Amino acid sequence: MARDIIKRLILSEKSSRLGALNQYFLEVDKQATKPQIRQAVEAQFGVHVLAVRTVNVKGGLRTVRGTRRQLTESTWKRAIVEVKPGERIEIV
Repeated sequence: MARDIIKRLILSEKSSRLGALNQYFLEVDKQATKPQIRQAVEAQFGVHVLAVRTVNVKGGLRTVRGTRRQLTESTWKRAIVEVKPGERIEIV
């Protein structure tokens, strides 16, 4: 069940900076709630979660190269998870 909720770990400059503060960015299922995300992270990574913040990211328009067509990217949900000091989520 945890693998159905957590889709991937997001790696970016901002997530790298917040990693030093024990905060990690995850792409999660759009229907997942904060308690479900907390349980999934604790089960999958073996850490204690202090806080979960979520953001619904709206998909934008993308132009197909060489044509005039525009495609709409799908919306997705991002979770910012703060873990207990001294614990880490290992990035593979």
